[in-house]
Amino acid sequence: MAVRAAVLPAIGSPLEITGIDLPDPGPGQVRVRLAAAGVCHSDLSLSDGTMRVPVPAVLGHEGAGTVVSVGEGVAHVAPGDGVVLNWAPSCGACHACSLGEVWLCADALTGAAAVYARTTDGTDLHPGLNVAAFAEETVVSASCVLPVPDGVPLTDAALLGCAVLTGYGAVHHSARVRQGETVAVFGVGGVGLSALQAARIAGASKIVAVDVSAEKEELARAAGATDYVVASDTTAREIRGLTGKQGVDVAIECAGRAVTIRTAWDSTRRGGRTTVVGIGGKDQQVTFNALEIFHWGRTLSGCVYGNSDPARDLPVLAGHIRAGRLDLSALVTEHISLDGIPAAFENMLAGRGGRALVVF
Repeated sequence: MAVRAAVLPAIGSPLEITGIDLPDPGPGQVRVRLAAAGVCHSDLSLSDGTMRVPVPAVLGHEGAGTVVSVGEGVAHVAPGDGVVLNWAPSCGACHACSLGEVWLCADALTGAAAVYARTTDGTDLHPGLNVAAFAEETVVSASCVLPVPDGVPLTDAALLGCAVLTGYGAVHHSARVRQGETVAVFGVGGVGLSALQAARIAGASKIVAVDVSAEKEELARAAGATDYVVASDTTAREIRGLTGKQGVDVAIECAGRAVTIRTAWDSTRRGGRTTVVGIGGKDQQVTFNALEIFHWGRTLSGCVYGNSDPARDLPVLAGHIRAGRLDLSALVTEHISLDGIPAAFENMLAGRGGRALVVF
């Protein structure tokens, strides 16, 4: 059956909206009609080669929709069910999974190398980050779908698949922000806005948002920021000035740039924690000298997918949504159609793009 999708024909090439031939689900697979998909900066990283992906591919790793049909052996969802797509399903058998660190599963992305559909001229297509959400419909492994929690609108639920899990998890699982601590979040995109809300939920006493754009201040404050700093050479000094010259207890870096990571580290108090969520390229080199590592006693850690377990964390997030503590609509700056994805990517490349939600 033919459906429309946004295809990445080659690394560095523009996305093309075209028809693809999508097969029926095989054993252990689920076919999903998308309700919405988030346009995430990670998709841009895939398209420009910062992260590797087999091509041609259909990108989009953050989505939700309705089950159309299921293959043999699928029992946890049925046609008509609302589901959230999980782009990093855990295998349950590798070393990381045996330790309970399912976000580091060694086999989470093996499905991205598979051929899941074809163009109308017969060219093989791969599912970008397993789920290929930039399409009217997709076919995924049953391990890539989770039931939408009660009380969460299907369109909003798309954002639970990446941005919210990542930002919330960075605060609660990786940095483990405690009541009364001070927090700085670098980068006010979808993940950063989620992290700001998570810091507020955690009871942080001061939440400083940092971004290159002054225009994002209103969004940041609505998400929970108590202070806003436009990024510059003096950012670390400004943050120390806002925290009694100490620096924040926790810095969450969501941009994936060497200068931002270094600034986040410099903004953290002695003995504080710096968590890096952003995905940077291999050319982004961050340097520290041995004396400062000893002297400052800070902890610097990476954070993959918010160190989250979607099966465990989605019900928790749903509880915050139903209680009004977490507002998913605040993460979206623009609603677009499938045809609007190429333009949204161009805006992201030019630094003009906000958080777009594709509504099918």
